[in-house]
Amino acid sequence: MFKYKILAVIIVIVYFLQPFFFSNGGIGADSLSYFGIAADLPNPETNLFPLGYPILLRVLYNVVHDWFWASKILNILFVIGILSFSYFSKFYFRETVLLFTGKTFFFVFLQAMSEGPFIFLLYFLFYFLHQIFAKKNRGFQNAVMASIILIVMFSVRYSGIYIYASFLLFFALMFFKIRKAFYFKPLMLFGVLSGTGIFSYLLFNYLVFGTFTGENLRGVSMTSLPIDIIRSILGVMNVVDPFIGIKPSSVSFASMAFQFLIFIIDVVIFAYLLQFFRKAKNDSLYYFHILLWLMSCIYAFALLISGWFQQIEEMNVRMMAAANICVFFSFLILYFKNVNSDKYLWRISCFFFVFLVAYNLKDADDYLKNKSKIEPQMVKFKDKKYLYNNEKHIETITSYQILGIDKVFYYKHTNKQKGTIKENIVGTLNPKIKWLMNDSVQDKSKVLYTSQIKFD
Repeated sequence: MFKYKILAVIIVIVYFLQPFFFSNGGIGADSLSYFGIAADLPNPETNLFPLGYPILLRVLYNVVHDWFWASKILNILFVIGILSFSYFSKFYFRETVLLFTGKTFFFVFLQAMSEGPFIFLLYFLFYFLHQIFAKKNRGFQNAVMASIILIVMFSVRYSGIYIYASFLLFFALMFFKIRKAFYFKPLMLFGVLSGTGIFSYLLFNYLVFGTFTGENLRGVSMTSLPIDIIRSILGVMNVVDPFIGIKPSSVSFASMAFQFLIFIIDVVIFAYLLQFFRKAKNDSLYYFHILLWLMSCIYAFALLISGWFQQIEEMNVRMMAAANICVFFSFLILYFKNVNSDKYLWRISCFFFVFLVAYNLKDADDYLKNKSKIEPQMVKFKDKKYLYNNEKHIETITSYQILGIDKVFYYKHTNKQKGTIKENIVGTLNPKIKWLMNDSVQDKSKVLYTSQIKFD
């Protein structure tokens, strides 16, 4: 157990330091939208994103007066909170530490995005659902706590409704098998309270904004081409992989061949995970594991289908975060129950943790230095209302030398483009400036163009 304690400390240090080596500090386009909503509080102008994450950001911002630091402090509190709770409550500490060596935790807790609080809450939803299945006493109290957490999850990401839908499907499929179990009534209470809370939030949105989830603000799907659909399907399959989530943005032959190679690896991993799931049939928490796997499946495919009708990202590590954690956590619990030695799992987990750190540092930058270049310039742009990246045509290409052979390949990193870096930092310094996807504002004097920002 000592090695897991040491690894937990290393994880906290790495998760805290790594974003400083990102050119954008882990700030993306959606981050700017959340910062903008948070800056508008208590009078939000849109319900395109729910209010849960912006409220958390605003609370921290009122303390530190910096949106980057507000998001960063939140993330590290989530990391420390999960690890500390797991250790002191003796809730699968080894399994929880290994979750942080995987791709999903590593990704969501290094970025300023709503997946951070969503996954944080999902972990505690696991805990209270686990207690409902495992403990005969306090079942109703655990059901109430689980309901509150799921409602808050929905207030952080609308996709929380897919978690609720998966529970309803589980309850319907298992109704006759669990109706005499001691956890049947607590689960029913959980379903009723969660549904009431989610419906109430949707009603609030409709009464205040005129839509349930800002559906009138979402564009049509951009994944209409067969190649885009294939990439998204491959992204869904990657849910079962705890560690490998590399997905090149290119649709070249080499890129697609690489993604099909990952797909083959995913199939092998799925077969391996399935062996452990089958062993759960004799476990007292069998139905808990069924629920986790069902959550993963419903969440993943519901998002895939949503992507065909509205403008959201293609299926990647971020979009599949919750689905991946459901499967990974279930596997880790079953692994330690059925395997006597953790030698191989420990080595594999540590290897990929180091790999993820190295992969993110392969083209390291200095976010605070980038920020210091732009921050003094913001005074003269205080009257601007909109922000537009008009430097998309200026590309920064990174070259990589393949060791052992005389071969160099080139790659365009989205977050290494100067226009994008400027856009993200400006939007962080002043979220009241609303970023634009298209240069559609008639009064150009109200628009701050990234070309007006000096960066060299």
